[in-house]
Amino acid sequence: MSHEQIHQQIEHLREVLNSHNYKYYVLHKPEISDFEFDNLLKELNDLEAKYPEFDDPNSPTKRVGSDLTGEFTQVQHKYQMLSLANTYSDDEIKEFDARVVKGMGETPEYVCELKYDGTAIGLTYKNGRLAQAITRGDGIVGDDVTSNVRTIKTIPLVLHGNDFPAEFEIRGEIFMPRKVFDDINTLREEEGEVPFANPRNAAAGTLKLLDPTVVAQRKLDCFLYFILGENLPFNNHFDNLKKAKDWGFKIPDNNKLCKSVDEVLAFIKQWDNDRKKLPYDTDGVVIKVNSYQQQKVLGFTAKTPRWAIAFKYKAEQVTTQLLSVDFQVGRTGAITPVANLKPVKLAGSTVKRASLHNADQIELLDIRIGDSVQVEKGGEIIPKIVGVDKTQRTLFSTPLNFIANCPECSTPLVKPEGEAKHFCPNQVGCPPQIKGRIVHFISRKALNIDGLGEETIELLFAKGLIRDIADLYLLRKEQLLNLERFAEKSTDNAIKSIEESKVIPFPRVLYGIGIRYVGETTARKLALHFGTIEKIETATIEQLLEVEEVGDRIAQSIVEYFSNPITINLIDRLKLAGLQLKVDESLNQKISDKLNGLSLVISGTFSRISRDELKELIQKHGGKNVSSVSSSTSMLVAGDKIGPAKLEKAQKLGVRIVSEEEFFELIS
Repeated sequence: MSHEQIHQQIEHLREVLNSHNYKYYVLHKPEISDFEFDNLLKELNDLEAKYPEFDDPNSPTKRVGSDLTGEFTQVQHKYQMLSLANTYSDDEIKEFDARVVKGMGETPEYVCELKYDGTAIGLTYKNGRLAQAITRGDGIVGDDVTSNVRTIKTIPLVLHGNDFPAEFEIRGEIFMPRKVFDDINTLREEEGEVPFANPRNAAAGTLKLLDPTVVAQRKLDCFLYFILGENLPFNNHFDNLKKAKDWGFKIPDNNKLCKSVDEVLAFIKQWDNDRKKLPYDTDGVVIKVNSYQQQKVLGFTAKTPRWAIAFKYKAEQVTTQLLSVDFQVGRTGAITPVANLKPVKLAGSTVKRASLHNADQIELLDIRIGDSVQVEKGGEIIPKIVGVDKTQRTLFSTPLNFIANCPECSTPLVKPEGEAKHFCPNQVGCPPQIKGRIVHFISRKALNIDGLGEETIELLFAKGLIRDIADLYLLRKEQLLNLERFAEKSTDNAIKSIEESKVIPFPRVLYGIGIRYVGETTARKLALHFGTIEKIETATIEQLLEVEEVGDRIAQSIVEYFSNPITINLIDRLKLAGLQLKVDESLNQKISDKLNGLSLVISGTFSRISRDELKELIQKHGGKNVSSVSSSTSMLVAGDKIGPAKLEKAQKLGVRIVSEEEFFELIS
C-alpha cells in the first residue's frame, strides 16, 4: 500500500473501533465479539507503531472505552481506571511472564482470578462506610451511581471490624446472575418488551437506570477484586483481598496464588471447562503480579498496567451448513435476516438458527446458501454466523441477495440514510407490524391490558377478530368465549381490562400507538407540549422540533405517521371508543404564581420527585425551565450529586441555590 493508503486504513480502523466502542459501552448493544474487536485494535496498534507520523492522541489505542451517558453526575477517578491488555494464547502468557521477569530480574508470584462478564465499578469507603460508587467511564472520569449501588445487597454499606484504612477504594465487577437474567427476560417477553441480549448488557443497563427502586428489583450482584489506597494492611494483592473478605466484601473463592507461569497456565486450562458450571458469566482469567513493590517497579503504559494481563477464552464455535435464510419483519417494519442451519451442538444446546443482522453483514461475509459456516455463541440470545469456509464452496454457489420486497406484504423495502437495516414502509397493512403494534399497545408501559398476551393477539388476528388496536374495543364476551384458552373468568378479566384502559392518560396512549422512534419519554413530552392528539396530527416539522428531545428523525416520523388517511381513521375510532386523547387539565393546570417570571435550572437527583415531575411543578407554579446557568438564571434547584460545573457557575454569578426541601417550602 502507498503511504496515503496506509493513512486511510489507519483512519478507517479508528472510525470502526470508535463506533464499536460506543455500541458496547454506551448503547450496550455490541455487534462484534471481543475477539474480533481486539484483533482490529491490534491491527491498528501495529500500524501506529510502524508509522508514528500518523499518531493521534484520540486514537482508540490510547483510551479506555467509555460508558459515560450524561444522565449522572460525572466524577474524576482518584486513581485512573485503566483497562487490561488482552491475550488469547498460552504463548502470549509466556511472553508476558518473560517481560515481567526481565523487568524485575526475578520470578514473581502471580494471582489468578476469573474475569467476570459484567460492568466495572469503583467503590470508595470512608471510615468504614460506603461514600461513593463510580463507573469506569473513560478511565479518568466516571458516572456517580452511588444510589443504585446501595441497592445491591452483596455490597456492604458499613464494613465489619475496625482494621480497615480510614479511606480506600475497592474495585470490582457488577454482574447479573444467569437465573435472574432468565427470569427478567421471561417477564419482559410476557409484557411485550424486548428481552435483554445477555447478562452483561442487562447489568450495565440496570446500573444506569435513574430509578434505584427498579435497580433493586433486578437483583444485581458484585465481586470485588482490587484495592487501592494508603495504609493497606499488607504489601501484596492476595492477602489484602483475603482481609477485605473479613471486612464484609464478596471476594471470589476461586482466586489462586501461583508460583510460576506453568501454574498460571494450569489455572487457565482448568477454568476453561469449570466456568461453564458457574451461575454467572465469565469470559477469561486475569493474571496480576502479587507484590505491590514489584507492580510499582513494572509500572504502566499509557493505557494498561505492565504487571497484569487478561487471558480471554475464545467464544465457542462450531461449523455447520447454512440451509436457508428467513427474513423476519418486526413491529417497526425492520427486516432481520435469520439463518436456518443444519442442527449442531453449541455451548450445551442444539442450534438451528443464527442471526445475520443486516444486508451489510451478509455482504461482508459473502455468505451463500449451502456454505459451511462458523457459528459462535458469545452471550447473545441467538447465535451468530462469524465466518464462512469458502474452500468448501461449490462452483455453482451464487451470492445471497438481500430481498427487495417485504416477505409478508410484498411492499418494496426502504433503507433510510444512516441506518443499517431495511424497513417495510407498509405500517398499516403488513401483518407482523400490525400484530407487533397491538402487542406493544397492550403492554404494561402503554395501555396495560391484562389477559391478552402475544399468543392471544396472534389468535385474534388469525380469526379475523382484530385488524388494528381500535378493534380491541369492539371485542365482545361471546367472541372470546369461543376461543381456545378462554374460560368465563379469563374472558371477564380481559373485557374488564380493555374497558379500564380507557382511563389511561394521554401520554401513555400516545406511546402505545407505536409511532416509530417515539418512546415513552418523548410521548410524554409531546403530549404535554401540544395537549391534544389533533394538535400533534397537524403539527409541522418546525413545531415538532420545538419539543424537548424531538429531533429531525422523530419529527419526520410523526409527520409521516399522521399523513396517512388510515392512521387518521384509526385515531378517530379510538376517540369513539373513549380513549384519552388529550391531556387531563390537571396535568397542565397552573397551581400558583409563586415562580412567575423566574427562570430555574435543576441539577442532581431528587428523593421526593423525578426530574421530569419537578420540571412540571416549576411550570405549574409559573416558572420557566432553562437548561444552563447564566446571569439571567433566577434559581438553581440543587439535588444530590449536583453537577459541579453548574454549582460553581451559580456560586460565581451569585445565583440563588435552593435544596429540594427548600424548593417545596417555597411553593407550598
